[in-house]
Amino acid sequence: MDLTPLRQSAEYRAVFISGLITSLGSMITYVAVPFQVAQLTGSYVAVGLIGLAEVVPLVVFGLYGGALADAVDRRVMVIVTELVALVLVGALMINSLIPEPQLWVLYAAAMLLAANSGLQRPSLDAITPRVVPHDLLASAGALNTFRWNFGSIAGPAIGGLLLASGGAAAAYGVDMATFLVSVIFLRQLRPVRPDRGADERPSIRHVVEGIRYAVSRKDLLGTYLVDLAAMIFAFPYALFPFLAAQLDADWALGLLYAAGSVGGIVVTLTSGWVRHVHRHGRAIVLAACCWGLAIGMTGIALGSTPSLMLILLLLACAGAADMVSGIFRGLMWNQTIPDEVRGRMAGIEMLSYSIGPLLGQVRASATASLTSLRFSLASGGVLCIVAVGIVTVTLPALWRYDDRTDPHARREKARRRNDG
Repeated sequence: MDLTPLRQSAEYRAVFISGLITSLGSMITYVAVPFQVAQLTGSYVAVGLIGLAEVVPLVVFGLYGGALADAVDRRVMVIVTELVALVLVGALMINSLIPEPQLWVLYAAAMLLAANSGLQRPSLDAITPRVVPHDLLASAGALNTFRWNFGSIAGPAIGGLLLASGGAAAAYGVDMATFLVSVIFLRQLRPVRPDRGADERPSIRHVVEGIRYAVSRKDLLGTYLVDLAAMIFAFPYALFPFLAAQLDADWALGLLYAAGSVGGIVVTLTSGWVRHVHRHGRAIVLAACCWGLAIGMTGIALGSTPSLMLILLLLACAGAADMVSGIFRGLMWNQTIPDEVRGRMAGIEMLSYSIGPLLGQVRASATASLTSLRFSLASGGVLCIVAVGIVTVTLPALWRYDDRTDPHARREKARRRNDG
């Protein structure tokens, strides 16, 4: 893995370490909330509804957060939202300590955390292209995915231990501490103000301008739709508490959540090959199909005598494919989008990779409730491959994309060279 961005940019190091710590804590809470809902209700649908509750605030505040990222100091925005998340997780901890934890608090906190994430992520994502040279964006993208994967592996594992030993309150308490440490590193950044006129303010017009730009770029639109298709039809995480129970391995819940990230981290640890790939669109399409295939095979593997190790292996393969797709999506975004719309595009990007899993949880849980756990996984994999194929045929600009010849990539490279 190319570590040059970490060596060359002190500000990128601060962002990287902050994100590593906060993602670790957030994944602990990510496991704790559905665990509590499953404990309180024992219902597939109740767990899936967590995702449904998060969709609307994520859409609304994600789009507005993108407009804010193009109008305010992105450093300040990220720090403030980290502190807000700390308060919200604190409310979850208090709820878990009362004799009878309230289900509505879990849903309300999930909604507010989604809104807060919608405000934060565009600013956070728009910082990297400002603190890393253009030629190192591929390496920085791989490092960012490694950071996310590390949190996704260690977070659920630690969360499982905390839930087993200290309960949900211990899990939420650790997450609160990670937000505080994250803010310490973020304060090391210089102000990251957008390249826009000082008199401009975020508005509906700016949001609409961002959406128009995204729609005009058929290659970018393809990346969003491929990711949405893969996640809506083949995102299995809402099923994991029930999958662990069916396997008679409740102790393995953290492993099921972490398995995909294990595959992803293998990809990022060997990501030096990324810079030699230029047809990023094709890599995204093929990786999304591999994700669907692996999830579908997971469902098939739930036969009469299912093997936990085989299922973990298939989930790891799915995670590896998803990470390949994620690396090249991020690379296309960062190498071709001008800074004046970078925040709004980051907001749309966040929606594409966040709404999909949320709706995927609803689809997976509803299908499992109406049919079976096995059918939900297997059918989701097939639908994912079909949907990705339709997107690819409909938007051929994605399949044709080549960073050596794409005019947007060449323009941004020249612009960054002149600015540097």
